[in-house]
Amino acid sequence: MAGETAVDEVNPSSAPLSKKALKKQAKDEEKAMKKQKAKQAEVDSKQEEEDYSKDSYGKMIMIQSQEKIIRNLVPVKSLEKDLEEEKVWVRGRLHTSRAKGKQCFFVLRQRKHTIQCLLSVSETTSKQMIKFVASITRESVIDVEGFIKASPQKIESCSQKNVEMHVTKVFVVSAGEARLPFQIEDASRPENENDPEGLNIHVNQDTRLDNRVIDLRTSANQAIFAVQAGIVALFREYLIANDFQDIQAPKIISAASEGGANVFEFKYHENPAYLAQSPQFYKQMAINGDFDRVFTIGPVFRAENSNTHRHLCEFTGLDLEMAFNYHYHEVVDVIGEMFVQIFKGLRDRYADEISAINKQYPAEPFQFLEPSLRLNYSDGLALLREAGVELGDEDDLSTTDEKLLGKLVKAKYETDFYILDKFPLKIRPFYTMPDPFNPKLSNSYDMFMRGEEIISGSQRIHDFEFLQKRAIEHGIDLEKIRSYLDSFRYGTFPHAGGGIGLERVAMLYLGLNNIRKTSMFPRDPKRLAP
Repeated sequence: MAGETAVDEVNPSSAPLSKKALKKQAKDEEKAMKKQKAKQAEVDSKQEEEDYSKDSYGKMIMIQSQEKIIRNLVPVKSLEKDLEEEKVWVRGRLHTSRAKGKQCFFVLRQRKHTIQCLLSVSETTSKQMIKFVASITRESVIDVEGFIKASPQKIESCSQKNVEMHVTKVFVVSAGEARLPFQIEDASRPENENDPEGLNIHVNQDTRLDNRVIDLRTSANQAIFAVQAGIVALFREYLIANDFQDIQAPKIISAASEGGANVFEFKYHENPAYLAQSPQFYKQMAINGDFDRVFTIGPVFRAENSNTHRHLCEFTGLDLEMAFNYHYHEVVDVIGEMFVQIFKGLRDRYADEISAINKQYPAEPFQFLEPSLRLNYSDGLALLREAGVELGDEDDLSTTDEKLLGKLVKAKYETDFYILDKFPLKIRPFYTMPDPFNPKLSNSYDMFMRGEEIISGSQRIHDFEFLQKRAIEHGIDLEKIRSYLDSFRYGTFPHAGGGIGLERVAMLYLGLNNIRKTSMFPRDPKRLAP
């Protein structure tokens, strides 16, 4: 038998081993095996103790500008196939990571750009290095060195879809805490009622705003504020090209600029003062000072207790004022053309950002006409009445009326932007010029985007006596606005202008549902931090 043959070969000249001998033999073999394993463990331990990659990873000492390191940190967005096989350094955030056996995959994020990175145990990469990289907390800022390689298949989860980075070195510049208030992936999910991924994981608005710094890191938010910056740049670009001068108006004023009660009052040394509701008086005073065409960009404060989707207590005002020759429509034409150029600029220069925003916040593309559609207030009332809304000739439009009118205009004229002219005089500020042919109307206008007002403007009264008379009729204490009134005593040019809310323009152009999405750190009646 096979067993007997084995015994004969081991001990051919003797009888089969006894049970005791077999037991001893098994113990000896077990001891030998343990000894061999111990030796191997000792070898492995020595190798681990040596850690041949120890200089290729770790936590950087705090950067206190100790030295000037000559190192080119390449932007993630520049990592393409033209850099294939090149070794580069990149700094970004650890977006996600996954360790599997002797490998670690992680995604490096730099603003809205991401790249997949791969680290594998090799002659130059130790197990300890893999273990260290796998332990780095999400959102930590890291410096990574590696070779750019063409990816064998398209990487759908990253912005850099055709390349990946084979990592050689990793250093932590600034470590993030292990527990995040929410995951970036959750804050980046599409706002879609159908929830196609079936995850039902969304971060609510208050949680986002309470942890705004984390929320701002999402691709959509990076793009929203890039578009918003684009609106400011295009506004300034157009006006400067049309001979407007940038001015800075004070934000601390001695009287309410809109003549209302919705102002923030505070003590200015021993006297009462207010945060400016508008730079209105100062734009006009600049015109009176012969500046001819001016604009200003800055914070505006409204103490309204409005907790709506479109109101803030502090927002950024884009204001302009312009002297004209004989008709205020000269100014309306300039403002209408300015908006057309802003819309064109956003469409042409910010297509990638708009696309990124639409992935999370789907919206119909913004439509506009060139030249802009202009209707009289009475035309708007007629459209609303045809739709069954009962309004008097001098009634103001409610938010609901505005939204409905926007839909009616869109259906009839195929535009999301239009101008409404000749508002009733009684619903406009005291400095608004009355219509010369109908004392119930005024030379004033509003402009709308997707059915919501984004600029209110008018021809201003430039006659001192008439301006003073209108202020009295509105019950305004003349002494409180004396410096403003006195600026008209010495003659001035006919002029008109308007004020625009930046956050509202961004919200409506992008089709977002709440102005807090376009305010970096919103201030409303319930929020004063962060």
